[in-house]
Amino acid sequence: MPGVRTSVRASQTRAAISGKSAAAELSQSELVGALERLQEEVQRTSAALGMAAHQLRTPLAIVAGYVDLLLSGKTGGLNERQRKILEESSLNCARLRRFVDDFLSFSALEAGKLMLKLEVNDLSTCLSELHQYWLSSFNKKGVVLTLGPAEGRIQPFAFDYEKVQHVVSNLLENALKFTPSGGRVEIRAAPYQWERRSQAQRHAGEERRRRSSIAPNTVRVSVSDTGPGIPPEDRQEIFDDFVKLPWEDGNGMGLGLAIARRFVAAHGGKIWVEGNPNGGSIFRILLPLKPSDE
Repeated sequence: MPGVRTSVRASQTRAAISGKSAAAELSQSELVGALERLQEEVQRTSAALGMAAHQLRTPLAIVAGYVDLLLSGKTGGLNERQRKILEESSLNCARLRRFVDDFLSFSALEAGKLMLKLEVNDLSTCLSELHQYWLSSFNKKGVVLTLGPAEGRIQPFAFDYEKVQHVVSNLLENALKFTPSGGRVEIRAAPYQWERRSQAQRHAGEERRRRSSIAPNTVRVSVSDTGPGIPPEDRQEIFDDFVKLPWEDGNGMGLGLAIARRFVAAHGGKIWVEGNPNGGSIFRILLPLKPSDE
């Protein structure tokens, strides 16, 4: 009886499809549950490591303080070998301190505890302080560090002074690491018109673009170097968490640029890297003159 057989086959097919759907739903539910458990485990691990890193701060500060005291000569004279050992110890204390600070910053970001201290500040003063701070390290390696004149008047605006210095310091540290002796690194800042427009708005007339060009809404900070440069295929990836590229050395956790990206994004800004026409890389940062600027 063809009609009966067809009906039976249809029922069997519907049952099979229903069974597959139930299995798919179960599988999806299990995957969601597994993902939630994994996220909870990552959060617990991150919190525990953050607490451990926090506990390292005090003993590390004590060790660094004693090393600096010995280097000062206040406890007695040093021979050349002793001085070199202490200088190397001081460098490693500073490296470990940056390691701890990066991890603590990352833990705070992961926990959603990032708080910006937005106050009206002078960006030129902020960058000048960084230039002076890093100058001796660059001179020691034989790399020229310059602070270019502002390309136009940069009015004081609200930004988190310490976090912007943290971001630019990270860029300078990387530039120093990868720029060979005899190279150059330059910091520059300039008023900039950042047009964040929809696709329809991109077709605005020439007159609108001309008017907007005289009303900057951001400041663009650039750090350029004459190092080996970054391949185009790696220029996005370097801002991801825990990413260390093959050509980097073993120091650090691969968090510096990831933290920098989040600090800049918290300001409503943008950070990226491009090739330097003279060889090397140029890192660019956009900081809105008004935090709510769209």
